[in-house]
Amino acid sequence: MITRPKTILQLLPRLDHGGAERVVVEIAEAVTQSGHRAIIAAEPGHLAGAAARAGAELVPLPLATKSPFKIWRNINRVVDLSLDEHVDLIHAHSRAPAWSGYHAAKKLRVPFVTTYHGSYSENSAFKRRYNQIMVSGDRVVAVSEYIADLIRTRYGTRDEKIRVVHGGVDTRIFDPDTVRGDRSVRLARAWRADAGHPAIMLPGRLTGWKGQKLFIQALAKMRHKDALGILVGSDQGRAAYTGSLVSLAEHLGVANRLRIVGHTDDMPAALMLADIVVNCSTSPEAFGRTIIEAQSMGRIVVAADHGGARETIIGGSTGLLFPSGNAAALAGILDDVLDQDVASRIAFGAGARAHIEENFSLKVMQNKMLAIYGELLG
Repeated sequence: MITRPKTILQLLPRLDHGGAERVVVEIAEAVTQSGHRAIIAAEPGHLAGAAARAGAELVPLPLATKSPFKIWRNINRVVDLSLDEHVDLIHAHSRAPAWSGYHAAKKLRVPFVTTYHGSYSENSAFKRRYNQIMVSGDRVVAVSEYIADLIRTRYGTRDEKIRVVHGGVDTRIFDPDTVRGDRSVRLARAWRADAGHPAIMLPGRLTGWKGQKLFIQALAKMRHKDALGILVGSDQGRAAYTGSLVSLAEHLGVANRLRIVGHTDDMPAALMLADIVVNCSTSPEAFGRTIIEAQSMGRIVVAADHGGARETIIGGSTGLLFPSGNAAALAGILDDVLDQDVASRIAFGAGARAHIEENFSLKVMQNKMLAIYGELLG
């Protein structure tokens, strides 16, 4: 990668749960394992321990702020940190930190990298200008071809700046053979997921665009009336939204078949409980990490046919796609999968795992990121 040890500084708002936050930790792990130094500047959060275990040095900075005055003050904070720690490259993963990181990198004359993690709405000229900082890097990492196309269309970003790096899943952790003991059994008991009922799981935080209401509507339309629907994910304090899901399930007569179980720290064990894993986001996902995690666990994935899902699923071979927003079509596919015998489903899942191991493993993602750093620092 690089001929001598370098120091990589990553910036993000807060080290909480989330796809971008996990990517930051995974990149730090790759940097340290390659003999280099990884620093993460962010407000502390749930993933601070994971970052420390990955070998990263954590520096608390107030980078979650969106105040223009505070963002400007953060430029000097990033400059001072970079000078003190001899930083060779700055990598920003979110818009507010990117504004500080961009100007700091210019002052320091070090390379600047951004990762475009989401599609970011643009409903005003100000919002467009605010978002545009994410394509100001010497390299702009897009988390999918879908996002790369969006960047080209919105900003006219040159292809030579863009690098597509899909997220990666740790296939050592998300491996059905490593989920031993009573990990899944304990979850099944807590969630009242009876072994005699097929389980259909939608993992993801509880928010409208993730499609939980569509999922409940599809559950009501299925022929397999014994199938359980399990929503895994935190509502992050949105109790009113959770209540609306319960009300919808009661109205459609499926409340007794729905489980809203909240966040779990053991997703591999949770996925082992599922016969089918669903992603039914109503807007295109930039990538969709749960899709590759479920395939890595040998689960059959059914996802809305848009966004990053089109890149991580080979339709009919490693997963199934349905027209976005169509509850009846989703219900039909779920019924078709449950009509299959167990051996057929196991074989399908094995093919899905092989696909992830070859194309979307954590090591593949890490090597691509190290190569990008090498382009700028080699």
